[in-house]
Amino acid sequence: MANPSLPLIFLDAAVVNNFVLALFLGICPFLGTSAKKETALNMGLATSFVMVVSSLSAYGVNWLLVELELEFLRLICFIAIIASAVQLVEMFVKKYSPALFRSLGIFLPLITTNCAILGLALFQTAKEYDFLQSLVYALGAGTGFMLALMLMAGLREKLELARLPTVSQGAAMTLMLAGLLSLAFMGFAGLGGSHG
Repeated sequence: MANPSLPLIFLDAAVVNNFVLALFLGICPFLGTSAKKETALNMGLATSFVMVVSSLSAYGVNWLLVELELEFLRLICFIAIIASAVQLVEMFVKKYSPALFRSLGIFLPLITTNCAILGLALFQTAKEYDFLQSLVYALGAGTGFMLALMLMAGLREKLELARLPTVSQGAAMTLMLAGLLSLAFMGFAGLGGSHG
């Protein structure tokens, strides 16, 4: 297996194989919290934090499971790690920023079921990344997730000021924007080589 450099791992996770716009993971919070830039940024930061904590924890747990020859417990352990990390974020946000807690609403606890976070843990395990590579991969994935949210939020805020045909308002326009963003990100396919 080729050993990609850390910048390539970051670029791959953030842009080339963006979890939302190229791999289509994490679509629910992407569509649900991207109406305003402030909410999108906060959700992106919360999700990025959970991604980093989950990734590093998943690396450690995976190492332990391999040593104990209990790899069949990998998925359930990753889910428990993600749920615990989300609980930490939720308690922190609720205590220190009740307004942010209310603005994120149901989407904050739903980070637990965000398939992008579970995908991150599974992909890094399948790619056999070491500790530092896992950290960089998680940072890249979190950056890419936040980038996707912020791009979408910026477009949606601009479109609030535009006059649109009735048929393309609301969810229809949101889905068209998501599709166009996805097509734009598909243009990065192949950037940085093909390391997996």
